[in-house]
Amino acid sequence: MSESPEVTRGPVVTPVRVAIALCLLAPFVAMLWVGSYAKVDPTFIGIPFFYWYQMLWVPLSAVLTVTAYKLWQRDRRGRATAPAASGSAPKGGASR
Repeated sequence: MSESPEVTRGPVVTPVRVAIALCLLAPFVAMLWVGSYAKVDPTFIGIPFFYWYQMLWVPLSAVLTVTAYKLWQRDRRGRATAPAASGSAPKGGASR
């Protein structure tokens, strides 16, 4: 087996990827931290806080997931069009 140098395309942890992680983690943290919403008041049109808070997170989770997906697509496009590091191996790999 031939060893080809590893192709580096910049840092793995970038601000965009941190934003993606936060978008995906926020609904989990909000729903798993039950003590923050395990109460009746304030009610909204007669619905206890416990229920409407959880239902509010359904569309919020969808929006955050779409945002994370769009950021991921933009990050992938940016990495695909970024200039390759000098001295890196061609994408096709070494021929035998």
